[in-house]
Order: sequence, then structure tokens, then C-alpha cells
Amino acid sequence: MLRIGLTGGIGSGKSTVASIFEVLGIPVYNADRSAKRLMQEDKLLKEGVVRLFGEESYVNGILNRAWLSQQVFGDPEKTKAINALVHPATIRDAKNWMSMQHAPYAIKEAALLFESGSEKELEFVIGVSAPEDLRIQRVMARDGISDDMVRQRKSKQMAEDEKISRCDFVVVNDGHTPLIPQVLALHQKLLDMSNRQEHT
Repeated sequence: MLRIGLTGGIGSGKSTVASIFEVLGIPVYNADRSAKRLMQEDKLLKEGVVRLFGEESYVNGILNRAWLSQQVFGDPEKTKAINALVHPATIRDAKNWMSMQHAPYAIKEAALLFESGSEKELEFVIGVSAPEDLRIQRVMARDGISDDMVRQRKSKQMAEDEKISRCDFVVVNDGHTPLIPQVLALHQKLLDMSNRQEHT
């Protein structure tokens, strides 16, 4: 089975692309959702968070997300420290999940795929690309936040051109180029590659 990464900058539409792959019957691991779940369920990760930020991190065993966000917000060192706990836990979880899949290929969808070093566990990476203005508009509309807030979030991610240059395949989601034919073509290519892998 091929292990495929799917990434893209904020507002690129990678979740839309992931949902098309799911419709095609391809299992998709969502790293952002899984990280939230692991912060609630993973004993080692929880202990690490408490060690780093104190007992206030959890209230009656439930992650105090708003409080923790305030601690981390605008502090690059604390952001780095929490990522150093969360990323390895998510990579372990994704690896375990991948080992249980039986499709020709499976996808790990992650915004911080390269930033976390996740790509080392994968054979190929798909990048979803969209113009910066469109990405900002999408996030403003989706999350009801200001242009400045989107740019602030965007600044925490790898630059779009660098991210896309490191991908093996690119899906263009610019609002003009039809998305589904691109994903179908890529799906066929990955099925062929998986088939060839099985017969070598």
C-alpha cells in the first residue's frame, strides 16, 4: 500500500480535495483532528502538556483548549514546545493507522506535513495550491476572522511556493480549474503506481 501525504497552505482547500478522495473510497487520516483527539486521549502527551504548562491545562480531565491557546498565542518558543509534543504523537498515531488500512493507497492530510517531518513516513506528497488572495478570502469567510488574523495564522506555516515545490503532485484549486478531473486523474495514477508496487 502506498502512503500518501496531502498538504497545502491555509485556505488552499486541502480538506475539499481530501473529501473527494474519500468519496473514491480512499481512507484519509486527518492530522489536525487526530492531534485534538490525542491531546485528550494519549496519556504520554497529556503528561507532557501538564509538565510544560501546568495542571490548568486540563479541567476534570478535559483539555482546557481556550486557556492553553492563550498560553501559546504569540509565543514562538511555547508554540515550538507544544508542537514538539504533539507532532511525534500524531506521527506515531498516523503510522499505526496506516498499518491497519487495506486500500491500494491511504492519505494523511496535514497542514504542517513538512514542518512536522511527517513526509519522512510517506512515499509521495500531494500539494493543493491556490492564489494567496483567494486563500485569505476563503479563511475569512469560513472562520469569520479578519484579514490580519488570517495572515498571522499563515505566517506560522511554510511559504506556499516552498511547500508546493516539495510536493510530488500538485492539485490547483484556484476557483477556475475544475477540481474533480484533477483528483480523478491523480487517483488513477496512484492506483497504477500501487498496482506496480504490488507486482515488483
